[in-house]
Amino acid sequence: MIDTIALTIPKESFSISDHNKFNPSTSNLFNPNFYRLGSRSYFFCVQNPTKIEIETGNYKPRLTITKRMKNGKFIITLKIEFSIPKLLFGNNFEEVEETDYKAIILLLHDKLTDMGVSISYSNIDEAKVSAAHFSKNISLTDFTTPYHILKELSKIDLNQKTDINKTDYRNEGHCLKFHSNNFEIAFYDKLKDLAKAKISEKRAIEKENSIQFDLFRKNRKPLEVIRMEVRLNNRTKLKRTLKEIDVKNDLTLHSIFDKSLSQKILLYYYSMIEKSSSLLAFKPDNTSDFIAELKILNPKVKIRKLLQILGFKIVIEEMGVRDFREFLKIFDIDNWYRLKKEYSTLIFPTHKSDKLSIIKNALIDFQPIKLSKSLNINLQYPN
Repeated sequence: MIDTIALTIPKESFSISDHNKFNPSTSNLFNPNFYRLGSRSYFFCVQNPTKIEIETGNYKPRLTITKRMKNGKFIITLKIEFSIPKLLFGNNFEEVEETDYKAIILLLHDKLTDMGVSISYSNIDEAKVSAAHFSKNISLTDFTTPYHILKELSKIDLNQKTDINKTDYRNEGHCLKFHSNNFEIAFYDKLKDLAKAKISEKRAIEKENSIQFDLFRKNRKPLEVIRMEVRLNNRTKLKRTLKEIDVKNDLTLHSIFDKSLSQKILLYYYSMIEKSSSLLAFKPDNTSDFIAELKILNPKVKIRKLLQILGFKIVIEEMGVRDFREFLKIFDIDNWYRLKKEYSTLIFPTHKSDKLSIIKNALIDFQPIKLSKSLNINLQYPN
């Protein structure tokens, strides 16, 4: 479902009951002695949960009230950003369901009231979504580890048919991120990330981890959890993605809180990864099977070409596609594009790497993880 979400509320749909809860005070955004907007023609006031609040389980959204000049008029908006499962459960190992929606609205309303913001339930329900992180936690129970899945994923090259412009494989191989300017696909080991955060929040992929530090203190069964996130960081990218998957949605909180929509978005971006990993995902028992199966599916391909593809596969399995492409630059970058074109025209057997099929199957099944039920973990939810 959805984890982090950002909502944008116009001035007409909210009011401030306590200006001094913001830094700086929002009083001079609305009242005389107005703040100077500065050279960029905007001014903002923020209110974030304190470290003590997070550590004691009092999770709150991050609020930003901005005043800007637009088309010769002053515009004031409230941005509300929060993790939906952390708000509801105090952690994001647990995953929300559509039946949780009413509880989320009620709880968010109460939190905003406590933070000095007055807003109706209907205005929360109809709030425009300006960013959303769609996610799936995948519990590994067959002795597969996130590290081995991430290592397999790190070998692929995803920047050919998307606007991905950077790939990070870090934290000793426990995180993989494909970046662009307006979205990101991330895979990471949830438990390793939590351990990193206990050392320093700056070392973790996820923020505000301290609220779930004690999550597995008691009655923990052995488990591994790999997480997939698709982070669509602005409304333009959200609209473009909906168009690409042929879904109509007005991008309000109510309409976007949809299980099937989240599933479609995650599967859509995973399909890009699957297409980019077709050669790596083909795992025959030996080289003779590799050649034989490819020959059956590609009868016009000569043995010389099959041997070339075999050598290509062996090298990229060791180096990864991205590193091999960089390596080829010392010869001629055209060699890479020639090889890429040749192997991309081949038909590969449909059986895939077991490591990657775990992710695909979880996205197809799309059942929420409930640690308290399936893994016998005692969880203390916030009030």
